[in-house]
Amino acid sequence: MSDFRHPVRVYIEDTDAGGIVYYVNYLKYMERARSEWLRAQGITQRELFEQGIQLVVHRLECRYAKPARLDDALEVSAEVLSRGRARLQFGQVVTRRGEPLCEARVDIACLDAERLRPRSWPAALAERLATPSAQSQV
Repeated sequence: MSDFRHPVRVYIEDTDAGGIVYYVNYLKYMERARSEWLRAQGITQRELFEQGIQLVVHRLECRYAKPARLDDALEVSAEVLSRGRARLQFGQVVTRRGEPLCEARVDIACLDAERLRPRSWPAALAERLATPSAQSQV
C-alpha cells in the first residue's frame, strides 16, 4: 500500500479574515484524505456504518510549519505507519507544490458503534492490510 495522495483546494470558507487557512481545517483535509484512502481500499464509511463499525480518531499529534492561503492547491498524503488489531496509525502531510505545510500522526481506532468499544478490523480491510504490498507500509 503506497503513500496515498488526495488533492484539496483552499476555499474562502477554509480561511480566516486574512485569507490564511484556519488551523483546524488542516485536520479536516486529513480526514478527507483518510476517507478517500479507505475508499481506494474498496471500503466506504457507509458500508462500515451498516456493519456497526465506527472509525474514530484516538490520538493526534500535529505540527504546523507554514500557512496555506486562499486558492492554494494542496495535496494531502495518508500513509499507514503501523497497525494493530483495532488501530491504524497514519502519517499525514499537507503540502503545497511539494513543500510541507502541516504534518501529523493520527491514530484511528475501530469501534463497535453500539458499545463504543474496540473491535477488530472488518475482514475485507484486515485482508487488504495483510497483503505483501501493505507490509512495506505497516
